[in-house]
Amino acid sequence: MLIDEKTQQETSTESQTPSHSSTNTDNSFIRNIVATSSAAALATACGGDGKVGSTETSATPPVGNNSNSTSSATVVPTAISDAAAARFLMQAAMGANRAEIARVQALGYSGWIDQQMAMPASQSRWDWLRSKGMDSSEYRNSQAGFDSCAWKKLISSPDTLRQRICFALSEILVVSIEGLVNGGGWKAFAAANYLDLLEANCFGNYRDLLQKISTNTAMSLYLTYRGNSKYNPVTGALPDENYARELMQLFSIGLVNLNQDGSLATQNGVAVESYGLEDITGLARVFTGWDFDLTGGNTSTPDYHRRPLRQYPNKHETGASSFLGQTIPAGISGEEALSRSLDIIFAHPNVAPFIAKQLIQKLVTSNPSPAYVARVAAVFNHNGQANGLNAKGDMKAVIKAILLDEEARNLNNTQLPYFGKVREPLQRFLAWARAFNANSPSDLWRIGDTSDAGTKLGQSPLRSPSVFNFYRPGYVPPNTSIAAASLSAPEMQMVSESSVVGYVNFMQDIIDGSRGGNDLQADYSSLLALADKPAALVAEINLLLAAEQLSTSTVQTIQNAIASISIGTNNADRSKYQRIYAALLLVLASPEFIVLK
Repeated sequence: MLIDEKTQQETSTESQTPSHSSTNTDNSFIRNIVATSSAAALATACGGDGKVGSTETSATPPVGNNSNSTSSATVVPTAISDAAAARFLMQAAMGANRAEIARVQALGYSGWIDQQMAMPASQSRWDWLRSKGMDSSEYRNSQAGFDSCAWKKLISSPDTLRQRICFALSEILVVSIEGLVNGGGWKAFAAANYLDLLEANCFGNYRDLLQKISTNTAMSLYLTYRGNSKYNPVTGALPDENYARELMQLFSIGLVNLNQDGSLATQNGVAVESYGLEDITGLARVFTGWDFDLTGGNTSTPDYHRRPLRQYPNKHETGASSFLGQTIPAGISGEEALSRSLDIIFAHPNVAPFIAKQLIQKLVTSNPSPAYVARVAAVFNHNGQANGLNAKGDMKAVIKAILLDEEARNLNNTQLPYFGKVREPLQRFLAWARAFNANSPSDLWRIGDTSDAGTKLGQSPLRSPSVFNFYRPGYVPPNTSIAAASLSAPEMQMVSESSVVGYVNFMQDIIDGSRGGNDLQADYSSLLALADKPAALVAEINLLLAAEQLSTSTVQTIQNAIASISIGTNNADRSKYQRIYAALLLVLASPEFIVLK
């Protein structure tokens, strides 16, 4: 049952150092380091001891957390170092590898973004499912194939910026495959189509995206307005209010009025609610009469999930609908009522700071300064184009503003204790996969549902436990230095004793492709040549996975650990791979990798 954020109680689990026997590494020295490093990552979540690299911009001071300046400092272009390029990719992409680092250095940050945005999309998830015969009637009532098509895109699609933004949007405009009930089956296709929709529109206009998700079959099933009917005076049945509430609360304006820098807009020192129960009730009337478009077919094939919802006038509420201080007049069509309603919502001043801040948190830092939020919100409100085309909600302009902002690019900010973010478990896994060009030779991508925190990642694409995502954007881990500093660490809401150990064990199996039951194969050829040089091996992994942010002490500890593993003299000797596996696992478990600065 979906409940309002105002009444939901957040719970958290305090994490303790896991038992050293919880991991399966072959070397006890390495096992101990992994356990203590993983636990330490929790304690250092947003202010670890990460190594500070050289600045990417010159003469740009650190941006204070309480700064109210909305002007960008002058940036003097300089050559982009390997570490700076890798760090950029960890914010803008699904991971970094040598080829992508070279592209960033050749094109520059803005040029790389332009190239990525112009890149054609790869095969859709829907088409991949169909190519594998998953539209056969035997799969109608299963989720078979969905995890595979989702992982394939995240790991291998060359349009890595598009995949990063698509994933970020899937955590804001939440749908979960587990909640697609009473839809005639074909959950895998419904979920795949929803991700395809986000991908196709993530570089478009946010207002258009709201329109398309509002008529998407997966969203209508997840938030229960498919088949929603007008008020019945005989039975007293009222229109379902789920989508009306979440559309405002989570997808557009949030619970309280905001200033353009994301701070609370108060009256007499008190926050003002942006909407109330009457607004939800009024807007819910608009979302009546919408159901599957079964024109020319039925639910015996998944094709209806690829079509937008259709309006059925006999079920639509034709009376006036009032919300947010405005009224949709009586007597207009359901399609027109929807369009006008979304225009009203999109015009609300909260939309820009509410969505801008969340996107910054997904890509760059959990605690952006008010000035950073204000700069991005200003671009959201107007993209700066003289002709005004898509002036508000231009996602291309917003994404560029986030990634090119001084607060994102200035490496001096990595010295600030509040700057940075905890990488989600899924993104840690993808950082490894992208760095070493992981692939599925069979094209089956047998990774599966990785939601189990005790044995896997505790997170899996489009499998959020609720409409509130895997974690809340304002989550503060209780009884921590983060809470004492009045900071948030959203991703820490997924952390528990089990998840710390589960992540390490899962990654150990993934790294060694002969274990774990998946069919991923990574390319370690570049590391094989470094296996007999511990310092060089750790340096390369530090670059590709952590943008050289591992502290000197962490680097030395990992070097000592892998140097303790004896190796043979030829590449066929598995001991060389054991060094590589150990080095990878130790970096992936280190605090400075888990906390991206």
